[in-house]
Amino acid sequence: MTQDELKQRVAAAAIHYVMQAPAGSVIGVGSGSTANLFIDELAKVRHHIKGAVASSVNTARRLEGHGIKVFDLNDVNEAIPVYVDGADEINARMHMIKGGGGALTREKIVAGASAKFICICDESKLVATLGKFPLPVEVIPMARELVARKLAKLGGVPKLRVGFTTDNGNIVLDVAGMAIEDPPALEASINQIPGVVTVGLFARQPADVLLLGTAQGVKTLTA
Repeated sequence: MTQDELKQRVAAAAIHYVMQAPAGSVIGVGSGSTANLFIDELAKVRHHIKGAVASSVNTARRLEGHGIKVFDLNDVNEAIPVYVDGADEINARMHMIKGGGGALTREKIVAGASAKFICICDESKLVATLGKFPLPVEVIPMARELVARKLAKLGGVPKLRVGFTTDNGNIVLDVAGMAIEDPPALEASINQIPGVVTVGLFARQPADVLLLGTAQGVKTLTA
């Protein structure tokens, strides 16, 4: 079974959690290839929801292309019952690295506004120790070199993502060479560096449920 087929399975499985939300809810939707497949599945049940909050401009466009109304988070007064998104890496404690697509800050905001985070991944994303995938850090441009030096002191090798600007108008440093043994502590440390907007570690607020696509079917894991 191909990776795309595994992603398709978990995208379809996530609809179960959408249907558990009260009818007429606004749900949160992430970014990336697996989230895009989820949006395609969500279009089949769009009558059940009022609309969605998107974590990126590209996600908003895909939702609108399916006739799903996109809401600004500031205009959503009720709690978002469920947020569905992928991850670049995830461990058994539901700690994640996200931001390979550069939407980490908005993803973290929407996740923080949601009651339940459903992570959808193929089995290649489940790891014992985070860090093989370079850790994205969104940075205010004037602080690029300052932040890079601080990240190097933490043991990483930061590299500017050339030619890329986030939806917030910032840059991304991808940090390689880190075996992340204590994700919540590292997340807190990096977020305290002046000039960092956010780091793509989702550990202090991990996923609630992982839907993992495997050759044997979709497995449901919780922390």
